[in-house]
Amino acid sequence: MIRLDKYLADMGVGTRSEVKNFIRRGMVTVDGAAASRPEQKIQPERQTVMVNGSQVCYVEFEYYMLNKPAGVVSAVTDTREKTVLDLLTGKKRKDLFPVGRLDKDTEGLLLITNDGELSHRLLSPSKHVDKTYFARIQGRATADDIRAFSEGIDIGDEKPALPAVLKILKTGDTSEVEITIQEGRFHQVKRMFEAVGKKVIYLKRLSMGSVVLDETLPPGGYRELTKEELERLC
Repeated sequence: MIRLDKYLADMGVGTRSEVKNFIRRGMVTVDGAAASRPEQKIQPERQTVMVNGSQVCYVEFEYYMLNKPAGVVSAVTDTREKTVLDLLTGKKRKDLFPVGRLDKDTEGLLLITNDGELSHRLLSPSKHVDKTYFARIQGRATADDIRAFSEGIDIGDEKPALPAVLKILKTGDTSEVEITIQEGRFHQVKRMFEAVGKKVIYLKRLSMGSVVLDETLPPGGYRELTKEELERLC
């Protein structure tokens, strides 16, 4: 059971105050009868709610894949910066949030949802969920770096970072690598490379758990997770 005003606000019909006004004006019906109270209890799976003659179906959880561009922050709101939620044009429900965070200058896969339990499972270090990144770094990536990362590198925290998998794609004065970690510490990938004398100049997340970034999504583009992606993730 859910309050009618919450039902409609969650589905992006309007704010709670706007929804209450719609109800007072007779614009909302439940099973064909005009709703009279915002606090009226609704059974989403059994009752039909309509606003101005259009049905509003309730979805408890939503899941989106975003190709985060550089220059936006991984936050719900920010008074100075554009946020990843600002990129979800047309998505008005207020309970969506990013799963974890990517630095402002980092690109790539970011999951957006309102499912707190799923978010916890993906972010908890005890769950050992892989997160793979492509990085371009200043400096020559070496076999010593691979070994250091695999052993768990000291990045200045109380505990060393958990062992990570480093794959060298191209080496030289500027190197290209893939790195897979199982944590999400502050600036973690950048700090790991700084610990071996390298500097990250470009960073993009490619995957999180079983979900791989859809490369057809342009920077700033998003889509709902497919049923198959969601089943693998859960």
